[in-house]
Amino acid sequence: MKLTNINIEGQMEFYKVQGLSIIGIENGKICGKENYGLLEVNSIRKVTENSIFSACSISKFLTGMLVLKLIEEGLLDLDENVNERLVTWRVPENDFTKNRKVTLRNLLSHQSGIKDPEGSFFELISDTDVPSMVRLLEGKTPYCTVPIQVQFEPESEFHYSDAGYCIIHQLIEDVIEKPFYQVIKESIFEPLGMENSYLDPMTFEIDTDNFSCGHNKNGRLVNGKYPIYPYPAASGLWTSSIDLSALVLELMNALQGKSKIGISKSLANEMITTQKGKHWSGLGVFLEGAEKEIEITSLGWGVGFQSMMVAYPHLEKGAVIMTNTELGMHQLKGIIGDIYRALYINLP
Repeated sequence: MKLTNINIEGQMEFYKVQGLSIIGIENGKICGKENYGLLEVNSIRKVTENSIFSACSISKFLTGMLVLKLIEEGLLDLDENVNERLVTWRVPENDFTKNRKVTLRNLLSHQSGIKDPEGSFFELISDTDVPSMVRLLEGKTPYCTVPIQVQFEPESEFHYSDAGYCIIHQLIEDVIEKPFYQVIKESIFEPLGMENSYLDPMTFEIDTDNFSCGHNKNGRLVNGKYPIYPYPAASGLWTSSIDLSALVLELMNALQGKSKIGISKSLANEMITTQKGKHWSGLGVFLEGAEKEIEITSLGWGVGFQSMMVAYPHLEKGAVIMTNTELGMHQLKGIIGDIYRALYINLP
């Protein structure tokens, strides 16, 4: 991992980033680890490779990997009407679902015809108010006050949707009959050795030695220090850069038929294949380029945190970049974009 052409500390000071963790991947292995700054402004808690950040929407990459594993096990089907296996809540039928149904494929690729209500899916108000997915999908919580329903014919339009991933969450709980976070732990975290990864806000205690606080674009602590998103499949992941890199490496291994968790080469390829004509959309990831040089990304952006996962799976290259500061600009701008370009601007 070569970062000699960028002044990390200078960029952190300029963008008021308090803490930063970077993992580089080359030849299908971790090739470098860089950690800078503090877990909390004006403290002595330094960022390490085990420091835990809110990954926000990078959770969708994790969910995509879990779905592939459960499909391999015959528990889910990528192109089946999800209502066939949903039990505790079902996608309401309407005129938009007459010809096409909501499937895992179009939910994972944000093409289910579901659009998030404006002002929905914000951070947890209090730890005593974690919403159930059923009540949330019914529009009976402050986090989503409108019942979720299909608003466009599935696969006709792209609409980035947290609600779609909440449906996936509920589908998995209905099929497996275990809490979503437990399924993730048993199916992904434990076999990949992701010991510093957490999903359920009611079961993990904030370890102030390893958990990072969130900071705003001015470098100040956000309210509550540790903002939590109570939608595990969509944005609930707290993890370290080293753990997240294990998930990236698992995808690369699966593409070579060497998955540790049982994902086939063909399904791994499906994840990084253009879905339904939307060239930028894979299954739980976003795409750029094609064939051997295809780039996949997953971006996390929430209160107090901003991160990026980027990989070139066929070239066995990649990086995880995690910050504990909400930069107020897209990841391809600011310090994350600068690091991304420093690492990969000269790809073959």
